[in-house]
Amino acid sequence: MVELLQEPILIHKRKKKIDIAIEQSWSKIAPFWPLKNLIAVNPLAGFEDLPFEEALTKGKAYFQEADLPLPMQSVNRETIKWLQAFFDEGQAVIGMPMRQNGLFQAVRHLLPYDNRLWPKDNKILTWLNHLPEDPLEVIPDCLNFLEITGEQQEKFLSLLLTTLPGWAAHIQYRTSWASGADLKHNYPVQKADYLALRLLLTCLLWPSAKELLGWHEQALKKAGTKSLVSNMHKAERLYRQSLLQKLTTQSLQQSEEPDAQLVFCIDVRSEPFRRAIEAQGRYETFGFAGFFGVPVSIENDITGESHSSCPVLLQPAHHVTEYPLCNRDSLKKEHRKWQSFQKLYQSLKYNFTTPFALAEALGLASGLSMLKRSLWPGKRLSVPHSHDWKPNLDSISYEQQCNYAVNALRMMGLTSHFAPLVVLCGHGSQTQNNAYATALDCGACGGRHGAPNARILAAILNNVAVRLHLKQQGIHIPTLTHFIAAEHNTTTDEVALYTAEVPGEVMPYIEALTTDLQKARLQNSQWRSAELGLELDEQKAKKHTATRARDWAQVRPEWGLARNACFIVGPRTLTKQINLGGRSFLHSYDWKQDNDGSSLTSILTAPMVVAQWINSQYLFSTLDNTAFGSGSKITKNITGKIGIMQGNASDLMHGLPLQSVYMNDREPYHEALRLLTVVYAPLKRIDAIISAQNILQKLFGNGWVTLACIDPETHEPYILQRDLQWFKA
Repeated sequence: MVELLQEPILIHKRKKKIDIAIEQSWSKIAPFWPLKNLIAVNPLAGFEDLPFEEALTKGKAYFQEADLPLPMQSVNRETIKWLQAFFDEGQAVIGMPMRQNGLFQAVRHLLPYDNRLWPKDNKILTWLNHLPEDPLEVIPDCLNFLEITGEQQEKFLSLLLTTLPGWAAHIQYRTSWASGADLKHNYPVQKADYLALRLLLTCLLWPSAKELLGWHEQALKKAGTKSLVSNMHKAERLYRQSLLQKLTTQSLQQSEEPDAQLVFCIDVRSEPFRRAIEAQGRYETFGFAGFFGVPVSIENDITGESHSSCPVLLQPAHHVTEYPLCNRDSLKKEHRKWQSFQKLYQSLKYNFTTPFALAEALGLASGLSMLKRSLWPGKRLSVPHSHDWKPNLDSISYEQQCNYAVNALRMMGLTSHFAPLVVLCGHGSQTQNNAYATALDCGACGGRHGAPNARILAAILNNVAVRLHLKQQGIHIPTLTHFIAAEHNTTTDEVALYTAEVPGEVMPYIEALTTDLQKARLQNSQWRSAELGLELDEQKAKKHTATRARDWAQVRPEWGLARNACFIVGPRTLTKQINLGGRSFLHSYDWKQDNDGSSLTSILTAPMVVAQWINSQYLFSTLDNTAFGSGSKITKNITGKIGIMQGNASDLMHGLPLQSVYMNDREPYHEALRLLTVVYAPLKRIDAIISAQNILQKLFGNGWVTLACIDPETHEPYILQRDLQWFKA
């Protein structure tokens, strides 16, 4: 009787151990977003609880072992085959059946028909047909079959994930980060589904897979990173010393009253453009997160499409519809026609019988178009700016609008001395035939452009009732001051100003700014061309950058956020006289307007964390572009419209392509440095924030980010050590 009573308890304990092993195995896998909304991610995010140097060693043993055991390679090939079919989002002509039942259920019912996986053995067929429906029951059964017991189970499950990390990263994204709106086909998948599938295929193809544990132990023993770490420390020290010396010699003098103020995203590509526009006249620039502090989802009134427009660390708090400020009915009619044509074209292209007829009908015209696009890309018309749009703010209450206005202005330190014109400038990239286009658009917001958020905050700050509330909070915006939205095209350096419904008295400032933005474009295009190794005059540089944006064969339309190295938090006067080389995230901050430290807390725990993700992705894609990057764009294949493979059956590549970080196949353009964060604020305030934030203790204490402080009272630089104690630099 006692044994009968104890059996359920033992079963419960075994099940709990399996659940813990599953959870812990996935902790090593960072998520990776699909092509349509790429996000910069640290591929070793699962090891951030370890010191950076130890994480490098672990990462090498888990992710960088190219020579997997041959049976494991066979398991990987079969896994990839099923995952390609299950996660396909419209590339395949015939979809995988039963996907609505989930990954494991669909594969479980189809496996008996896969002659490549098992010989004509009735015992195996019987076993496959009688597998439990619950993957959580299949996992312990397979582990027992493979003789993986006790403490070995977590390690073995981890290795099943890290020996095919790209697909595991995609499943981590779908199960932990994606919302239904982000997925075209939201077929159910759970982490246990994937592990059960991997174990099942391992049982069929490699019954002695316990050998994988010994193989991994050998990989750990030979995973040396001492030389790499030493060289990295030396390069970081030289960069840090040079930067701090420049920053601590600035006078911090305020400039004359500006004619216009421009708020740019903290993106490193904004820094050289800010220098260029400031050089044209009386302009003051600020840096602020490119979603402008407004976490929303945006719906296009014409297309009906919607998307989240904020960093992935946040969830949209409001749903805002944008309406065109032009002939709405005409635009809707044009969209319906284009949609009908697209549907017809796709149905003819992918039908079994019509592709040849389609090629005969359109072949000549398509061939001539391809010839022109290939040989004379610069002759193509530029992509026109979208129509001006007006956001409907009904979903954002008056109180919420007031909060967004106060928080944004105080966080960036713009609470007085307003210019007649204030421009909120989002950004986006322009490329053709580029699978990584969203990675160039933004490293934090899923490849979304910043103009819609800029329009929302501009509308809020132009609201008379909101301004009355701001005045009560000590922020007085003059009646003459008007806010407008804009968008910086980071490929061509063109800036579109959205000027609908602008009062007449502000137009002279807009006209002058428009002229000066063109001059800044010429200057910055020349600088960016030089970064590509081209010595061109301003007009040729402008033409060259525009051509790169329209060239469908261009593998390097722009460098994106390559060479990013530091995150500077402070007033613009701290950096205005320094050429930072397009390597710095610049976030405006005035410590005198942040008595409780709440603004600095937000900056360090949100924008800085995103900057660390971006920095880590570029760093690791440079160190090992095969393991942590995506290989060459030239040999890539898109699979399922969700990701990239090299060849027809590689892992899902989960990083930046070679051309984003290398000048050529051998010479890196990005310098692999960890992020240096420099804060212009009192030491005591920074200490208080770090002591209250676990994420900061982890990043600074484990050496993923180096923190420097320039004390406002003494203007002396200090460095935070791993024990979270300061020493004078």
